[in-house]
Amino acid sequence: MCGIAGIVNRGGRPADRSVLGRMTTALAHRGPDGQGLFVDGPVGLGHRRLAIIDPSPAGAQPMASDDGRTAITYNGAVYNFPSLRDELVRLGYAFRSRTDTEVVLNAWHAWGPACISRFNGMFAFAVLDTARNSVYLVRDRYGIKPLYWCVTPQGVLFGSEQRSLRASPSCPSEPDLKGYVEYFTFQNILSDRTLVDGIRLLPAGSYLRIDLAGTGEPELTRYWDFDFSPCDSLGDEREYEEELDRLLRQAVGRQLVADVDVGAYLSGGMDSGALSAIASTTLPGLPTFTVGFDMSSASGLELGFDERARAELMSAHLGSEHYEVVLKAGDMERALGPVTDILEEPRVGQSYPNYYAARLASRFVKVVLTGIGSDELFAGYPWRYYVAARSESFSTFMDQYFVLWNRLLPGVPADVAFAPIWNQVRDYSARDVFTDVFRGRTASLDSPSDFVNQCLYFDAKVFLGGLLVVEDKLSMAQALESRVPFLDNDLVDFALTCPTHYKLSDPLHLPPTDHNALASTRMSAYDARADGKRLLRRVMGRYLPHGIETYQKQGFSGPDSSWFKGPSMELVRNRLLDPTAPVYAILDYRAVSALITEHLAGTSNHRLLIWSLLTTNEALS
Repeated sequence: MCGIAGIVNRGGRPADRSVLGRMTTALAHRGPDGQGLFVDGPVGLGHRRLAIIDPSPAGAQPMASDDGRTAITYNGAVYNFPSLRDELVRLGYAFRSRTDTEVVLNAWHAWGPACISRFNGMFAFAVLDTARNSVYLVRDRYGIKPLYWCVTPQGVLFGSEQRSLRASPSCPSEPDLKGYVEYFTFQNILSDRTLVDGIRLLPAGSYLRIDLAGTGEPELTRYWDFDFSPCDSLGDEREYEEELDRLLRQAVGRQLVADVDVGAYLSGGMDSGALSAIASTTLPGLPTFTVGFDMSSASGLELGFDERARAELMSAHLGSEHYEVVLKAGDMERALGPVTDILEEPRVGQSYPNYYAARLASRFVKVVLTGIGSDELFAGYPWRYYVAARSESFSTFMDQYFVLWNRLLPGVPADVAFAPIWNQVRDYSARDVFTDVFRGRTASLDSPSDFVNQCLYFDAKVFLGGLLVVEDKLSMAQALESRVPFLDNDLVDFALTCPTHYKLSDPLHLPPTDHNALASTRMSAYDARADGKRLLRRVMGRYLPHGIETYQKQGFSGPDSSWFKGPSMELVRNRLLDPTAPVYAILDYRAVSALITEHLAGTSNHRLLIWSLLTTNEALS
């Protein structure tokens, strides 16, 4: 796992080695084990190394093929590299290292862009292909590893993080106000925009071709996308259960391959618990890590957010080497600056617990397993699907689902919410951005299950995408490689074709509710059903202490609602009830402060909005 950076100039202008060096050094936190630069005329490739497989000098990057035709800077882990290596050896390729990097390099040399579909893993890489007179930027199927790029007057810059691009004097720096509209509508950015005008995030499952002889825009190709198309190919439910068990064990086994210490996050829930249990059969005494929360000022439903007791129960069951950290409101406040800097721009959810989890794990291991991905693939957010299942048409679905995902400023008209910048963004519709996610995916919508699968597509496409960006940056800031076994190709392919009724009970049974407000009606209904991930729950029950698999879904979040109107109230007042705060150059103070006041008075829950305001304000300060 590493950090990559690069320069691709047009017109044959030589890449500036000193600029490339600054771009690469900006990613030093991602790769403390070494730095490498490669310059070949107009192309410069930079690399910061976090050595996980074959830490010897033979694995140093950038890496070039024996004949000099191809060169690569690579960040990631391709878990099926041993079988690909064997195939390449039979084709006559020789290897100097034991790394997956060299396998990816030779696979490209042998098969060109077609090799990408053969990789099972997480990756973002750039490859110079002199035979095609092009540079390719490539990102994995699911977007586990980020890759940013921008067009400049000289050519193209790219890097694992935006800070790498900003180290070049030619990088754009003006804010993208339309990106702010997306973020403050969805608490996420659904398109490839960032909050800097001109910097783009390469979409998951895509590659970008930059023609070294051309003058036009780089050519984007999507090579893979989620497609939830259930079928009954396996037969009865028992066969699906056995196959899921096999694939889950296979996925974990693949992702334990490393020449360094491996651990796992262990919350009180099913996902991390099952992964830890399976990993423990191979690695006895597996190090596990839990983040808990001080509940002395919490109230209501948030009293259940501290999962330490269940995590300790599972640790005892597994015999893991267990470590914990307990967060208080002050820890959340102290994390605002570091988290904002690391993420570069806000994304989904309250991410400070992930920051502390990565900081804890990095003290003991260099690789950690995480349960991200199971909810999006196996229907872990049932309260969202209850809304969609009642849709009579795609138009009705869009009306209802857009309202559900208008997470931060519900009920506030866009021209009011974004009054300070409205003249610049009035032609930009967040609703159109939302609709565009589903483009080309509405051919067959004949049943409630079809609409549920639309929800799963959205979750996997953009919500999971946001979670993965957060996970990558917060872990790599600690030089920690985070691995996601639920996003193994074979396991994902199974989940995409698994019938909806094996994931979710009858979605018409319960009324729709507001997941953002954490309403008691939602939770009591959910408690009664323990719905979502039905098949996965049964498989996980084989590995967990009795009863764990029946617990309701619990997001990884602290008691923020209570803290914002309790011990952190002064922080909120001082930073957000000041009309001169930087965030009000984008948002209308009167409209937003009214929502904040509602939260402080305890009449509404706007915890997501307050966190988003705090981090955006920090970034703009």
